[in-house]
Amino acid sequence: VDWKDRRMWPTVIPILLVTFPAAAQYYFWEHFRLPIGATFLCLALLVGEWIDRYVNFWGWTYYPVNLIWPTSLIPQALFLDIVLLLSKSFIITAIVGSMGFSLLMYPNNWVILAQFHQPSRAIWPADV
Repeated sequence: VDWKDRRMWPTVIPILLVTFPAAAQYYFWEHFRLPIGATFLCLALLVGEWIDRYVNFWGWTYYPVNLIWPTSLIPQALFLDIVLLLSKSFIITAIVGSMGFSLLMYPNNWVILAQFHQPSRAIWPADV
Protein backbone atom coordinates (compact mmCIF):
# COMPACT_ATOMS: atom_id res chain seq x y z
CA VAL A 1 0.00 0.00 0.00
CA ASP A 2 2.88 2.37 0.70
CA TRP A 3 3.31 3.25 -2.94
CA LYS A 4 4.74 6.67 -2.29
CA ASP A 5 8.41 6.89 -3.17
CA ARG A 6 10.52 7.51 -0.09
CA ARG A 7 13.00 9.78 -1.88
CA MET A 8 10.89 11.80 -4.30
CA TRP A 9 7.61 12.05 -2.40
CA PRO A 10 8.77 13.87 0.77
CA THR A 11 11.30 16.08 -1.04
CA VAL A 12 10.21 16.96 -4.57
CA ILE A 13 6.41 16.82 -4.31
CA PRO A 14 6.05 19.55 -1.62
CA ILE A 15 8.22 21.90 -3.65
CA LEU A 16 6.04 21.34 -6.71
CA LEU A 17 2.77 21.49 -4.76
CA VAL A 18 3.41 24.76 -2.94
CA THR A 19 3.24 26.80 -6.15
CA PHE A 20 -0.50 26.45 -6.77
CA PRO A 21 -1.62 27.22 -3.18
CA ALA A 22 0.75 30.20 -3.14
CA ALA A 23 -0.80 31.57 -6.34
CA ALA A 24 -4.32 31.11 -4.98
CA GLN A 25 -3.26 32.68 -1.70
CA TYR A 26 -1.94 35.73 -3.53
CA TYR A 27 -5.18 36.12 -5.46
CA PHE A 28 -7.41 35.79 -2.40
CA TRP A 29 -5.24 38.13 -0.33
CA GLU A 30 -4.89 40.87 -2.96
CA HIS A 31 -8.51 40.92 -4.11
CA PHE A 32 -10.51 39.92 -1.04
CA ARG A 33 -8.08 40.26 1.92
CA LEU A 34 -8.97 36.72 2.94
CA PRO A 35 -6.13 34.44 4.05
CA ILE A 36 -7.91 31.29 2.88
CA GLY A 37 -6.60 30.96 -0.66
CA ALA A 38 -4.27 28.03 -0.06
CA THR A 39 -6.84 26.11 1.96
CA PHE A 40 -9.57 26.74 -0.61
CA LEU A 41 -7.38 25.54 -3.46
CA CYS A 42 -6.18 22.46 -1.57
CA LEU A 43 -9.78 21.52 -0.70
CA ALA A 44 -10.77 21.89 -4.35
CA LEU A 45 -7.74 19.85 -5.41
CA LEU A 46 -8.59 17.15 -2.88
CA VAL A 47 -12.18 16.91 -4.11
CA GLY A 48 -10.95 16.65 -7.70
CA GLU A 49 -8.43 13.97 -6.79
CA TRP A 50 -11.06 11.89 -4.98
CA ILE A 51 -13.40 12.13 -7.96
CA ASP A 52 -10.56 11.11 -10.27
CA ARG A 53 -9.51 8.19 -8.08
CA TYR A 54 -13.04 6.92 -7.63
CA VAL A 55 -13.95 7.12 -11.31
CA ASN A 56 -10.67 5.76 -12.65
CA PHE A 57 -9.80 3.14 -10.07
CA TRP A 58 -13.16 1.93 -8.83
CA GLY A 59 -15.26 2.80 -11.87
CA TRP A 60 -12.97 1.19 -14.42
CA THR A 61 -11.11 -1.59 -12.65
CA TYR A 62 -12.90 -2.10 -9.30
CA TYR A 63 -9.63 -1.52 -7.47
CA PRO A 64 -10.29 -0.98 -3.73
CA VAL A 65 -10.64 2.71 -2.98
CA ASN A 66 -9.23 2.37 0.54
CA LEU A 67 -5.83 1.42 -0.92
CA ILE A 68 -5.46 4.59 -2.97
CA TRP A 69 -5.70 8.03 -1.46
CA PRO A 70 -4.40 11.44 -2.46
CA THR A 71 -1.78 13.21 -0.43
CA SER A 72 -3.42 15.19 2.36
CA LEU A 73 -2.64 18.87 1.88
CA ILE A 74 -5.10 20.54 4.26
CA PRO A 75 -2.79 20.97 7.31
CA GLN A 76 -0.03 22.34 5.10
CA ALA A 77 -2.42 24.80 3.46
CA LEU A 78 -3.74 25.89 6.85
CA PHE A 79 -0.17 26.52 7.99
CA LEU A 80 0.51 28.59 4.89
CA ASP A 81 -2.64 30.66 5.44
CA ILE A 82 -1.93 31.13 9.16
CA VAL A 83 1.57 32.42 8.42
CA LEU A 84 0.10 34.96 5.99
CA LEU A 85 -2.61 35.92 8.47
CA LEU A 86 -0.13 36.53 11.29
CA SER A 87 2.67 38.15 9.29
CA LYS A 88 0.69 39.96 6.56
CA SER A 89 3.86 39.73 4.47
CA PHE A 90 4.39 37.75 1.30
CA ILE A 91 8.14 37.55 1.93
CA ILE A 92 7.79 35.97 5.37
CA THR A 93 5.05 33.71 4.08
CA ALA A 94 7.25 32.63 1.18
CA ILE A 95 10.14 31.76 3.48
CA VAL A 96 8.48 30.45 6.64
CA GLY A 97 5.23 29.23 5.11
CA SER A 98 6.76 27.28 2.27
CA MET A 99 9.30 25.69 4.60
CA GLY A 100 6.52 24.64 6.97
CA PHE A 101 4.42 23.45 4.03
CA SER A 102 7.21 21.14 2.94
CA LEU A 103 8.16 19.94 6.41
CA LEU A 104 4.56 19.13 7.42
CA MET A 105 3.86 16.92 4.43
CA TYR A 106 5.47 13.68 5.54
CA PRO A 107 4.35 13.70 9.23
CA ASN A 108 0.79 14.57 8.20
CA ASN A 109 0.55 11.69 5.74
CA TRP A 110 2.36 9.27 8.03
CA VAL A 111 -0.84 8.97 10.06
CA ILE A 112 -2.66 7.68 6.98
CA LEU A 113 0.13 5.25 6.10
CA ALA A 114 0.69 3.95 9.65
CA GLN A 115 -2.25 1.54 9.66
CA PHE A 116 -0.78 -0.39 6.73
CA HIS A 117 2.71 -0.88 8.15
CA GLN A 118 3.45 -4.45 9.12
CA PRO A 119 6.00 -5.57 11.67
CA SER A 120 9.02 -7.11 10.06
CA ARG A 121 11.59 -9.50 11.38
CA ALA A 122 15.28 -8.86 10.96
CA ILE A 123 17.05 -11.47 8.90
CA TRP A 124 20.64 -12.09 9.85
CA PRO A 125 23.27 -13.85 7.73
CA ALA A 126 23.09 -16.83 10.10
CA ASP A 127 19.41 -17.31 9.19
CA VAL A 128 20.22 -18.00 5.55
